[in-house]
Amino acid sequence: MISLGPLDRAEAVRYLGDARVAMNPDMERLLEECEAEVLAAAEPKYLYQVKTLPRPELLVGEDISEHLAGCSEVVLFCATLGAGIDRLLRVSQVTDMSRAVVIDALSSVAIEQVCASFDRLLAEQFPEKYQTFRFSPGYGDYPLSLQKLFLTELDAPKKIGLATNDNYLLIPTKSVTAVLGLSDEELPKRRRGCASCNMKETCQYRKRGDHCGV
Repeated sequence: MISLGPLDRAEAVRYLGDARVAMNPDMERLLEECEAEVLAAAEPKYLYQVKTLPRPELLVGEDISEHLAGCSEVVLFCATLGAGIDRLLRVSQVTDMSRAVVIDALSSVAIEQVCASFDRLLAEQFPEKYQTFRFSPGYGDYPLSLQKLFLTELDAPKKIGLATNDNYLLIPTKSVTAVLGLSDEELPKRRRGCASCNMKETCQYRKRGDHCGV
């Protein structure tokens, strides 16, 4: 069980475009109100399985093979904030688009908080192991179509209501699938880069030709 705590509003502002967001009492109030709405609507859930490598059905493409190099096990993982966030976004997009954009950014912060909490839980469960960062279908040459395999393996549609549409996009939208590698030996440090970022399609830094530095 993962519970959401206070959301990182500074990170939400970063998603919104940082310097282009005027921080003033009205913006602070909007962030506070939207954070309360997101926390009330979210129902964070996750599933995972640990599998021994090799798993040829998961090792599709060069990037994932490089990511899991040196690992003896792979963790299949998925998480979602639930359908309530999608409903909140739909309503706000009709009634107040500015509010909808802030809710969307805070929801992205919230699902990342869930994923980060899972990373810590996994580290506690396998204290003797070294783990990679999360690597999701759609990163680099790792096929987005593997979303369906992940969710089928985890029985996610039945257990937590997480599915894909015909284009392999996740429903509810504020959801994540990923793999993490586990190794008995210390792994080389790798930069995540834009290709392995959940925000790569909407990142304001990339649109400006900039980089967040991660």
